[in-house]
Amino acid sequence: MKRIGMLTSGGDCQSLNATMRGVVKGLNVLEGTVEIYGFIDGYKGLIYGNYKRLTSKDFSGILTTGGTILGTSRQPFKLMRTPDENGLDKVEAMKSTYRYLDLDCLVVLGGNGSQKTANLLREEGLNIVSLPKTIDNDLWGTDMTFGFQSAVDIATQTIDCIHTTAASHNRVFIVELMGHKVGWVTLHAGIAGGADIILIPEIPYDLKHVISAIQRRNEQGKHFTILAVAEGAISKEDAKLTKKQYKAKLAKRKHSTVSYELASQIEKATGLEVRVTIPGHTQRGGSPVPFDRVISSRLGVAAAELIAKEDYGKMLIMKGYDVATLPLEKTAGKLKYVSPDDQIVLQAKHLGISFGD
Repeated sequence: MKRIGMLTSGGDCQSLNATMRGVVKGLNVLEGTVEIYGFIDGYKGLIYGNYKRLTSKDFSGILTTGGTILGTSRQPFKLMRTPDENGLDKVEAMKSTYRYLDLDCLVVLGGNGSQKTANLLREEGLNIVSLPKTIDNDLWGTDMTFGFQSAVDIATQTIDCIHTTAASHNRVFIVELMGHKVGWVTLHAGIAGGADIILIPEIPYDLKHVISAIQRRNEQGKHFTILAVAEGAISKEDAKLTKKQYKAKLAKRKHSTVSYELASQIEKATGLEVRVTIPGHTQRGGSPVPFDRVISSRLGVAAAELIAKEDYGKMLIMKGYDVATLPLEKTAGKLKYVSPDDQIVLQAKHLGISFGD
């Protein structure tokens, strides 16, 4: 009988529970009797031995439930080798908990930082199977992460709602969406919601081009403009700064986010009223959309298949609409960025969408 540990780490998303359910249901079919130990609040639970024994009943009825029944926390990878305030060696503590429970495998559901820690534990000799969780869709090696489509759906609904009020006013509307380093959510939601301008971190914008796009719409008799802006969007001027210089500039910035800074700049240049909407963490919440429920179930079962074969050290990925695997060491620590030359970007431009470049 196999003993399996499971944890959810980093930011939550809508499809974590659906994925864990897929793992457990798959194990029950493939292995029969298994013991499942859930670690509370991600790697924190593994470090401090905070866990609970789970049964199949715990995973019943959670397919459509957002969040995570295990809880989660952010444990920065860069601090994993740094002892805690009491001098505890975190890596040794995680290994000790794993061995104390006599686990056959640890299943990790997480994003980029979580995958790096998962790979660290693999290097330390633990059996690991990981699953690609993030609303940002930025894990290198997989075409899709679970949680992404659900976040895009909420972001798109926000833009849709802005459209109905935008049609009644001669204003510029900015919808700021999640994405510090990558712009997949903003790109997809911007296209789906019919945004006129999309600004993402990977394509630094020129304020003059943004203003020109707004003025061009006004000249065409279109009396409102909608901008979908990633929270990590950056101007061409700022993109030339070093990280240290840019961080210092942000510390002195008058406005709380890039969207409010843009709003001020656009109002000053055009005389138009600008309104900002930030859906924030609503993009992580609610029930997973059907697409996420399907790929989460499939990825979860595929993880169970790896465990049944004792094929460890892998992350499950989506290649097109097929499930595949990738060695953890090949994906951990790498981000999947939007390229300015990506087909989807070029096609968005042919729709008349401006990227401010």
